[in-house]
Amino acid sequence: QPQFPVNRELQPFIVAHHLPFALFDDLIRGVEMDLDVTRYETWEDLEQYCYRVASVVGLLSIEIFGYTHPGCRDYAVHLGKALQLTNILRDVGNDAARGRIYLPQVELRYHQVTEQEILDGISSSRFLQLAQATASRARHHYVAARAALPTADRKAMVAAELMGAVYWRLLRKLEENAFPVLAPTPTKLHKLQKLALILRTWYRSATGALAPNYGV
Repeated sequence: QPQFPVNRELQPFIVAHHLPFALFDDLIRGVEMDLDVTRYETWEDLEQYCYRVASVVGLLSIEIFGYTHPGCRDYAVHLGKALQLTNILRDVGNDAARGRIYLPQVELRYHQVTEQEILDGISSSRFLQLAQATASRARHHYVAARAALPTADRKAMVAAELMGAVYWRLLRKLEENAFPVLAPTPTKLHKLQKLALILRTWYRSATGALAPNYGV
């Protein structure tokens, strides 16, 4: 029997949807990384973090949404990483104000961007190349998620597709505006933009006939 209140609250959902305990363990490890880790050396290190805090949420969610094709798990993994990398890129300045730099150290060195420049909010052509490399990494996962989503499961994934559409548009906005991500206030979409995206995506997903409108 669950000993902690949160476990008792979760138990009916875990049983009803057959949620794997291993995924909860991964999620907790991801949250713990935010307590102890303020730098990531490689893309592999950062993507492990993205998997734990975002892809795992997607893997749990698709069990609740219901899916028929195992390829939906690949969809959840890629979409989770795409969303988290978009978050990380958007919040570079905000995270730096708290002493955190999620962008991989190896990528900083490659583009000759120093930690101090990021902490001080100093933009440059070198930083823009670093930001573009991060955007390209996120874009790769959007494309992979789009390709992995089985046609039979499009209707069931409408909530995830709404997230994908909004964050894809956010990524494009960052690119179009030359990555204003060092500002203390993160870039956001206007409410009308979000509403239009939500309505369009809901229709595409609810009909089940159209592919995701991101990653293209």
